[in-house]
Amino acid sequence: MIKLFVGLGNPGPEYADTRHNAGFWWIDQIARQLGAALAPERAFHGHAARASVQGQSVWLLKPQTFMNLSGKAVAALARFYKIAPQEILVAHDELDLPAGEAKLKQGGGHAGHNGLRDIHAQLGSGDYWRLRLGIGHPGHKAEVAAWVLRKPPLDERIGIEQAMDRAAQAFPLLAASEMAQATQIIHTSKPPRPKPPRKPQQAAPAPDVSE
Repeated sequence: MIKLFVGLGNPGPEYADTRHNAGFWWIDQIARQLGAALAPERAFHGHAARASVQGQSVWLLKPQTFMNLSGKAVAALARFYKIAPQEILVAHDELDLPAGEAKLKQGGGHAGHNGLRDIHAQLGSGDYWRLRLGIGHPGHKAEVAAWVLRKPPLDERIGIEQAMDRAAQAFPLLAASEMAQATQIIHTSKPPRPKPPRKPQQAAPAPDVSE
């Protein structure tokens, strides 16, 4: 069972709508879905809420340490409640997926994501689950830092929210560790409907010049 759901982001209104805060957006959505109120928890260096899912207690957490120190909050709550890495799911922005796609995976490296890097270091393990919320890539590595700290345009934001909706729909399965079924829901995206082809214009009939 997943006992701790973490969303990554940066605190403060100036970061609230930036791509790097996609994990925060999802945790906020789950809190609304469960009727849970996230509140400051100094001991856990973040905003946290406890909720019940199918009779089991789960924690929601938004670290307030800034992205690079996300592991400080995750490790503090996990150690206090004796939650193992494989019982943790971290939702985060993912450069390697386009906006509108999401992927679920367990383990692996941090792929340069500073929030995951610190969680690896603080837990001493990469064996936690990740919900990778696609935000797209700017195309050049030098532009990544500015890209993640910008607001996505409306069409991308809509795509991200559609991916988050699928992951929210799968939340009870995630909590129950029914990962195969959750994956089917999360990984299934509906591509935009193609525009119908334009009908070729019919040429005007040639004038009758016969006498």
